[in-house]
Amino acid sequence: MDVAVVGLGRMGRAIAGRLVDGGHRVAVWNRTPGKAGVIVSAGAMEASSITDAATDADVVITMLANDDAVRAVALGELRSAIGGRTMYVDCSTVSPGLSAELVAAFPGRFVAMPVVGSPAAVEAGKAVLLLGGDAGVVDRLGPVVASLSDTVRRYDTAQLAITAKLATNLLLLSEVVALAESFAVGRSGGLRDDQLRDLLGASPALPAGLANRFEDVLTGSQEGWWATALGAKDAGLALDVARAAAVELPAARAVRQRYEDAASSGLHDADIAAVTQLYRVGVASR
Repeated sequence: MDVAVVGLGRMGRAIAGRLVDGGHRVAVWNRTPGKAGVIVSAGAMEASSITDAATDADVVITMLANDDAVRAVALGELRSAIGGRTMYVDCSTVSPGLSAELVAAFPGRFVAMPVVGSPAAVEAGKAVLLLGGDAGVVDRLGPVVASLSDTVRRYDTAQLAITAKLATNLLLLSEVVALAESFAVGRSGGLRDDQLRDLLGASPALPAGLANRFEDVLTGSQEGWWATALGAKDAGLALDVARAAAVELPAARAVRQRYEDAASSGLHDADIAAVTQLYRVGVASR
């Protein structure tokens, strides 16, 4: 299929690369130049504009940072650029409300497909795709979906797929903060990092998703793909979903605050594992 990928952060590049490897004709566009080199070398075409990327595409995929970025692209140039037969897939982590706007703006051709997993998992075809929207559109997307992953969770609406992503993200964000605080307790009481690694790294209470970030949280690594600012944004979106149903999430509020603290303390672009830096000796509690 002819696929346009708009947004070439780490996840966008991973999606585009996977589609190239799957034999699709892929055009890519990013607002900031310079991120398409590896994908172009692999066989994608770098478009000069969103219109250039989307014209004649069978599918347009956006993978952008937040509601504002998706709204600006989708309800701006993209809406006027794509033809009536073109399907539009948003893989971004946004609000269910924005997904409802996109359903209305692209009737009969929009689905939400947020991705659970790291860029490396996408590249390996091991990510989980949360696919929600019109069943006919979902079925037509079969070749693209098959190229990305064998693991798909289907939902009746785009809003449900987004809600599923927010629930998943909140769980991991909360686990990372809990692990950072467990390390802080151990260090405060005199345990060395090697002892914490032996104790908690082998604990049956450590879930697989958190185990993937264990060393990064232990060391305070800032490398990764999910920035603290985006973690705060995602926790806030989860809070909004619950608040709309008159449900209070006090723990989620505290989790969001921790990522906001990390982002404002110079760790804005660091991976969520870097939240552990807030608990280092000499770092003031906020």
